[in-house]
Amino acid sequence: MFSGVVEALGHIVSVEPRGNGRTLRIRGALPVAPAGEAGVGRRDRERIGLGDSVAVNGACLTVEAVAPPDTFTVAAGAETLSATTTGALRPGDTVHLERALRVGDRLDGHLVAGHVDGVGTLVAREAAAESVVLWVEAPAALGRYIAVKGSICIDGVSLTVNELDARKLRVNIVPWTARETRLGALRPGDAVNLEVDLLARYLERLLAPAPAAEPTPGLGWDHLAALGYGRSGRGG
Repeated sequence: MFSGVVEALGHIVSVEPRGNGRTLRIRGALPVAPAGEAGVGRRDRERIGLGDSVAVNGACLTVEAVAPPDTFTVAAGAETLSATTTGALRPGDTVHLERALRVGDRLDGHLVAGHVDGVGTLVAREAAAESVVLWVEAPAALGRYIAVKGSICIDGVSLTVNELDARKLRVNIVPWTARETRLGALRPGDAVNLEVDLLARYLERLLAPAPAAEPTPGLGWDHLAALGYGRSGRGG
């Protein structure tokens, strides 16, 4: 789980094909530990280690190799490449990085799973006195999960939806966010990862009609015979 608060910017060092997926080598400002010193199953949870989950532009990926002090490698499978903007990343590109939350961390954004629901497109960018206004067009299938004053994660950044116009949503980027993330450099036509609020997904599941129960077969002689009983006759 993540909070949608970017910890650092990283840069793609290399992208290599790997079956139907790709291997990405990333260098950033987050500390990276030597193999065996940090990561899953180790006490050191401050530095990035093997097996750790890292959100890269909002997509949760697993660290599979480390090169201290600042470089790590992740793998992106075919599903990730098809459902996110990860497949478009090239060496030199800037990405948002966030380590997974720890129990007891402050939740400055909102609960984010790192499971991208779809790819949106920036359709307009406007300068305001106190913020940068971004209009993003979301895939039609995600529209029902987006609400005014609700939360949405855009490229791994937790934001509040301020306005809806059909499939387009408006968010306002404060100067800090515009300066410290890549959102301030987005231009119309750019693709972004979108993750809707987890609560909306679960509410839809809870409110959906329950599936019809499978009929229970009767325990007649035919059914018992099909199960292998009574083959030697019905005598007592």
